[in-house]
Parts: sequence; structure tokens; C-alpha cells
Amino acid sequence: MSNVSSKKSKRDISSIMRKVRSSGTSPEVALRGALEDRGLRLNNNGQDGLPGKPDIVLSEERIAIFIDGDFWHGGQWRKRKLASLEEQFEETPQKDYWVNKIRRNVNRDFGNTKKLLDEGWKVIRFWESQIDKDLETCVRITLEASKKKLKSDVCSIVPNRTFAEFFAGIGLMRVGLERKGWSVLFANDIDAQKCEMYRDHFSDADNHLVCGDIHRLKTELIPSVTLATASFPCNDLSLAGARKGLHGKESSAYWGFISALKNMKERKPPIVLLENVTGFLSSHKGNDFRQALLALNDLGYSVDAFILDAAMFVPQSRQRLFVVGILETCVPSNEVREQLSFYESPVRPPALADFIFQNIGINWNIRTLPLPPTRKLSLADILDDLDERSPEWWSIERAEYLLNQMSPKHREIAERMIRGRRYSYGTVFRRIRNNRSMAELRTDGVAGCLRTPRGGSGRQILFKAGKGKYYARLLNPRECARLMGADDFIIKAPLNQALFGFGDAVCVPAIEWLAEYYLNPVVNELMKGRPLMPYVKAKDTRRRSGKIA
Repeated sequence: MSNVSSKKSKRDISSIMRKVRSSGTSPEVALRGALEDRGLRLNNNGQDGLPGKPDIVLSEERIAIFIDGDFWHGGQWRKRKLASLEEQFEETPQKDYWVNKIRRNVNRDFGNTKKLLDEGWKVIRFWESQIDKDLETCVRITLEASKKKLKSDVCSIVPNRTFAEFFAGIGLMRVGLERKGWSVLFANDIDAQKCEMYRDHFSDADNHLVCGDIHRLKTELIPSVTLATASFPCNDLSLAGARKGLHGKESSAYWGFISALKNMKERKPPIVLLENVTGFLSSHKGNDFRQALLALNDLGYSVDAFILDAAMFVPQSRQRLFVVGILETCVPSNEVREQLSFYESPVRPPALADFIFQNIGINWNIRTLPLPPTRKLSLADILDDLDERSPEWWSIERAEYLLNQMSPKHREIAERMIRGRRYSYGTVFRRIRNNRSMAELRTDGVAGCLRTPRGGSGRQILFKAGKGKYYARLLNPRECARLMGADDFIIKAPLNQALFGFGDAVCVPAIEWLAEYYLNPVVNELMKGRPLMPYVKAKDTRRRSGKIA
């Protein structure tokens, strides 16, 4: 089906769509006939009582077949090599209506597929275009699924959209994924104080949070999941660290994650997601990043990489490098595979694009991604409106000392703020420049990157000035939560513990965007064109204590 024309009114479009039959389409008729010709007995009346009302039902073999229209089920934009579903409707007056409608259809597909699998049905979902293009392959896939000896594999749990959160920290990766329909089954972190903050916010933490060293994690503790996420320590990869790389004391935890995946064997998650600082890309002249990706390749994952800045979503500058790995054995043979070409874009800046081109030995699976959104909030929007007599504001002497730590350039900016007719805001970091502690002021409406306050240098200072006055204080934990897009996060921890927690976390809206525009479309594609089998869940051996056995 072609894109909805922008020249038609909403009434015209609705009239056209009502005429489109929901069953008995040409691809369905063709597949029915081909299957009957092969001797399969189809149940013409059995689909009504099944989740999602499959188009074709083989009752004896317990196979439910769906023939998904490319337009209605979110496949057309990808086949047209567009960057997103939104781009398909860019010129359509009712863009939001159609985007939301199709995403609801896709989410129902996820849910109904899961229900059928849970009830013991085999499920096959074909695109209409796949049947039109290669009917014989669709028949062959169905015949293979009718054989009772066909075994289930981990690819069949893709529609569940479950995940294991390694290096979970305080759980902001979970917050972002859950907002887009994903469910956590497992979480792990070594830091007891972060585990405490995780438990403070998530009432169900004792059901799945295991606090301890990933190197000592027993494989049987990890359930079978669709996705494994890993925001492993950045200490040895960032500019703030000693750049010891993936073999440093902290960042070598990545190899514990790889070991966990390897030990899961045939239960390896179909999708993995890495998150770290952009320094990962250049660490040891790119060798660390190369080793990390090749390790995923060795486990059977093709990989993609891109960079998102939290400043696209919230008023905080926080660039992070993401890697998505997809298990090659789960990729349908008919899936669109983009040819490696020029990939420089807002999410793949020159350094990353160059790395991709220069490393042809890596098994890449690059996807075109849409432009991230334009941020709507500024720093002033997330600040608490504290009375100027509040004890959180520093003393006059301490604020003056901060002002005197500024360079002449930054001091002049501060003086202009002070002379302003209304209050304005900036943030300050203290840095060592030429063996001197200097206060660097930022006034573009965006906070600097939240960091862990090791030695006090990571604490971000708020500078408020205007009407001939100026004030200074630390950003408080609630403001830090807002800068991470986690406005309603429950905070019970003391100041330093909370700052550590948020300083090591991920930006929630960035994860939401990633789930909406990357992970969910991948799941939609992976559950098409192959038999999904009822997956036998391994016995849950996790201890309720939340500690590594």
C-alpha cells in the first residue's frame, strides 16, 4: 500500500481505509491455496477465539499464521528505506493519527504473539510483501513449522520484550525501557549504595536485583530475555580517568559481561545494548572499541553504533556512545540489510563514521536513524524555586570565592548576569588549569554533564545572578533527577550518594527514544518470516536475598 496522500482529507482517507478488507487479501488467498495444495488442513473458523485472530490456523499442528500488511503493521517505512515511521507520513496532515495508530497495531502484535506462544501455539508472522515476493519460501517455512521435531530457540522470546539490566546502577535504563513497553526480569550492579537507591525506587527489586560482582555472577541466575543492556564503568575510558582502557580495573567489567553472554550459550539474548562515554571510541587509538565489537561478533552479534547527547532531550550536555548488537541467527533471511556507505549524520559524527569505514573486518549492521528531537526545556525550567534565604545557598564569602576563581572571560560573563534586570542562571564546574583551581561558567541554558563527585570536583554548582546580586549552591538531587529525565524518581539517599547515583546513570528520554526508534522496530522485524515456538523457560534459581550465590 502506498503512503497516504496529503491531498486527501481525513474523511476521504477514512472512507478509503474502511474499504480495505481485514481478511481475504490476495496474499492470504495465495498462501491458503498453496498450503492446501501441500496437503495441510486449514481451520477456517478457529481463529476467532485466538488472541489477535490469526489469518490462518492449523489446529492439528497448533500453528497460528498472521499475514501483516506492510502499511498497517509498521513495515512499509523500512522497506522504503526511510529513517522512521514518522518520515513515511511527513507530508500527511493527520501524521500523528497514523503514526499512533500503526504503533498501537505493532504493540498489539507483540502482545498477541506473546499470548499465543504462552498458550503453546507456534506463531508465524509474514509480511504481505514477503508472500507476494516469495510465496514458496513462506510455504516452506510453514511446512517446517508443522514438523513436531522443530525445536524452540531463544529467538522465539523476541516478542516478549524482556530485558536484563547489567551495571544497572539506580535503574534509569529500566525506567526508559519500561516507558516503551519493555519489562525487566533481571538487574545486577556491584555498588551496594546504588542497589540501595534502586530498591528505594522499585518496590519489586527483590524479585530480580542481584547485587554483586559480574565476574562472580552465576549463569543460572540470569533468565532468558530479549535484550541485555550493559552500561559498564567508564572510569578507564573517559577523559576524567587515567585512560587505562578495557583492561583497567573498572572498565574491564565489560569482559565480565561478555563472559556472562558466552556462558548463557544458546540462551544468549537476541539483542544487546551497550552504553558508555564517547571516549570509548578513541580509547587506545580505537583498539578498545574494536576489541569490544569483535567480541560481540565472536558471539554471533552484528553491531551498530551511534551517539546521542542528552542535550537533545533535557538541559544537560551528556554525549554517550551506544552499541546495538543483534544475534545473526535471529535475523530473517528477507530482512532489509543496509549497504555500508557514507553514514556521517547527527548521530554518527565524523569520528564514528570514520571508525566504521576503517574497520571493515567488523560485522556491521548499520541502520538509518531519524534526527533526534529538539529540546524544549532549559536549565531554568528544572530548578527548584528556593527562597534566597534557604540554607542551600552558599554564604556570601563562599559565593565570592567562587566568583574570584573565574577567569577574566568568565568573570565578565558573570558580571553581566549580575547587572541584568532579571535573574538568569548558569552552572559552574571547578577544573584544574595550569595547577590552579578555576571556576568555569556555562550560561547557554544547558547544564554540564552530571558526574560522580569524586574528590568534590564532580559537583556541579548553580550560579544565579541578576538585579545586582548573585548566589551559588550545588545542584540538589531532585534537580539532578530532572536533568536525567527522571523527575519522579524516589530519592531517599543522602546528598553524596544521590549525586553518585545520578552521575553514573543514563538519560531516561534518550533511552525512550532509542527504544521507540531502534529497539521496537527491530523486534517487529525479528518476529517476522520465521516460526516462533513456545519457549521453555529455565527454572528460576535466583535467591530472594538479592545477593550473588
